Amino acid sequence: MDPLDPISEEPEPPPLETGPEPEPGLPPAPAEARERPQGMVPGRERRRTKVERASMRVLATGGIIGIDVILGAVLVNQNVAGWIVGLVVGLTSVILAALLWSSRQL
Repeated sequence: MDPLDPISEEPEPPPLETGPEPEPGLPPAPAEARERPQGMVPGRERRRTKVERASMRVLATGGIIGIDVILGAVLVNQNVAGWIVGLVVGLTSVILAALLWSSRQL
């Protein structure tokens, strides 16, 4: 080892942690449960009720309508042709509604 060689002085990186050890006597958890993918919103332990899911979708649909009304008002205020306003508002509402209704989180 050369004392002037900076590479030889670097410490070894610590070993990677593999997660908590299972408790003795319990079967190991399935890989699917341990490695459940998480998005921006963490997964829930229990599923929402039908009433809660329906009310969330109704509220989100109202938000889509609000976004479309604001978008249409801004475009009309800028003297954009009527068919373009209809096209933009229609496509926006269809795309946002498709995203909303395909969501498994709601």
